[in-house]
Amino acid sequence: MSTRAGPPELQVLGLLAMLGLGTVTLTYLLWQLPLLSTGGRAHPQGGPAGSWGLGSSLAWEPLGGEPQQQPQKDSCRLNLVESIPQDLPSLTGSPSAQPLAQAWLQLLDAAQESIHVASFYWSLTGPDIGVNDSSSQLGEALLQKLEQLLDRNVSLAVATSSPTLARKSTDLQVLAARGAQVRRVPLGRLTGGVLHSKFWVVDGRHVYVGSANMDWRSLTQVKELGTIIYNCSRLAQDLEKTFQTYWVLGAPEAVLPKPWPRNFSSHINRFQPLRDHFDGVPTTAYFSVLAGAGHSAAGGGHRQACAGAPAGQLLAQHGPQHVPLPAVPAGPPQPRGQRLRGRVFIVPVGNHSSIPFSRANHSKFMVTEKTAYIGTSNWSEDYFSSTSGVGLVVTQRASGAQPGVTTVQKQLRQLFERDWSSPYAVGLDGQAQGQDCVWQG
Repeated sequence: MSTRAGPPELQVLGLLAMLGLGTVTLTYLLWQLPLLSTGGRAHPQGGPAGSWGLGSSLAWEPLGGEPQQQPQKDSCRLNLVESIPQDLPSLTGSPSAQPLAQAWLQLLDAAQESIHVASFYWSLTGPDIGVNDSSSQLGEALLQKLEQLLDRNVSLAVATSSPTLARKSTDLQVLAARGAQVRRVPLGRLTGGVLHSKFWVVDGRHVYVGSANMDWRSLTQVKELGTIIYNCSRLAQDLEKTFQTYWVLGAPEAVLPKPWPRNFSSHINRFQPLRDHFDGVPTTAYFSVLAGAGHSAAGGGHRQACAGAPAGQLLAQHGPQHVPLPAVPAGPPQPRGQRLRGRVFIVPVGNHSSIPFSRANHSKFMVTEKTAYIGTSNWSEDYFSSTSGVGLVVTQRASGAQPGVTTVQKQLRQLFERDWSSPYAVGLDGQAQGQDCVWQG
């Protein structure tokens, strides 16, 4: 990331990121924090030059069921989606985004030809983790829906990280038995990281990007945030290039090329974003991609950005192995000295203590008064240097919106302020003392 401060008029109003599984999720409400500097493809520079075992130069490797990429009239529509863990009554009601489980099932209902999924791991059933709990039913319904689509000859291709965290999961074996194509991407061997991206491309027209894993706990036990964009083939086919990158990296004996073949490059990026109307709102958008090889200066950039911020808010997730946070005041910022207000967001465990690695805030987003970022990467150095991730960067102009239409920036700010003002957000000085925030198992 760039260490240069952003322009004075740029006001960052929210950021959410998790520093490793079960560690810390950070939400910043900052002024003047620069946006991600990764414009378009972040081409890996490390690793030996080679053919990936596919010849002297990499050719595009189409998947079965790939829709014909012919010009289509786009009518792009963006929906925010989220998961609210069960038994958090203070977060129900308004404002809210569409429930993630409902949105995923609706997206699958729209599928006619192909579904391509990039995922960290799969764990959609209770038996995958040895848990018998009714909250796994939404994940099991999702798995059943995918099986039904395969039976209807809708193709499914999955690129997932290898080795997997879900060692007992049989989800991908079940889907492969019905015809799904699965490739396990050994990013640890290639870059020292993992495939941490979480996105779908459906029919080359619709996309999902967000923090949620293909895990039933992401639907009922973990707080998540993402977006679904319908009828936007130019963005979808741009993101498809990232999926194809993972796909060829999952081939036997694959190595990182130097440089990447041109047919994997994006024509939509920070410098040439998509410009269109989403639901009648003037919008610019592009995907920012960390492909697993960058630089390690991210931490310094964050610190410099924060040091230059005149005011801000930080909302952190507390977990059993959380990274200690610097002491910042919970009250209003002072004219001099501390400029951040901080709180810890705690998802109470309640009667869900038998479910491991749950009851956490896992969302990853940033919003300014001009621009929103919704992504899959944690705010940790290795996620910028060795681990893959994807984020959507989108700007909507309120002045061009139709009456009653709210920009995505305003929607994200409302969700942040809802969480910040909730009883689950407590001062950093207490850091969850006496709070119900440690799960069993």
